[in-house]
Amino acid sequence: MTEPHSSPKPFDHLFVSQLNELFRWRRDVRRFQTRPIDESLLTELIYSCLNAPSVGNSQPWRFVVVKDQRARHAVCKNFEKSNDLAALANADDSKEHYKKLKLAGLKEAPVHLAVYCDKNPVEGKGLGRQSMPETLEYSVVLAIGQLWYSALAHRIGLGWVSILDPDEINATLDTPDNWRLIAYLCMGYPEEQHSDPELVRENWQGPTDYDTKLFYR
Repeated sequence: MTEPHSSPKPFDHLFVSQLNELFRWRRDVRRFQTRPIDESLLTELIYSCLNAPSVGNSQPWRFVVVKDQRARHAVCKNFEKSNDLAALANADDSKEHYKKLKLAGLKEAPVHLAVYCDKNPVEGKGLGRQSMPETLEYSVVLAIGQLWYSALAHRIGLGWVSILDPDEINATLDTPDNWRLIAYLCMGYPEEQHSDPELVRENWQGPTDYDTKLFYR
């Protein structure tokens, strides 16, 4: 049954201002309180991103809430090994600086969430992705972004842990072969909040010149 045509209520200036403020305070969180997230709120947050845009309405996202302590421990070990290798790959003059950076909150975060892309979802019947199949993965990233802002609206932070061996993660979580790992996320209430990136505060990089990011043709 088709829903009757309707339009959203106009978004007023206050809403737009608050939305821009939400965008400004979104950060990759690495320092978490151990305070748990209510199970019903976690479910609400995950469901809030299930209406994210996706190529051909394929909805390829798959969320795995990692509760098993042995699995979480294995992920922490995976990160430590991968991070040691990443440190070695840095130039000599930045190795020690790299080692001082806090790049994950895996041990403190109350929630671990692995986000996958189903490489052949039934939904959408392949529409829109024949020439650009990678748009499936882009769709999952859009859902992650939507989750990030929904969580922040509830004062919950996310941290994206990318320094991992994805094949080991797949084996640890025993996921289907046709799922590809897109993100491993830490979730929890932040110990502190900042409107500037941690890597800028830690002098790993300077502030971004946004004029270098926009082009016209």
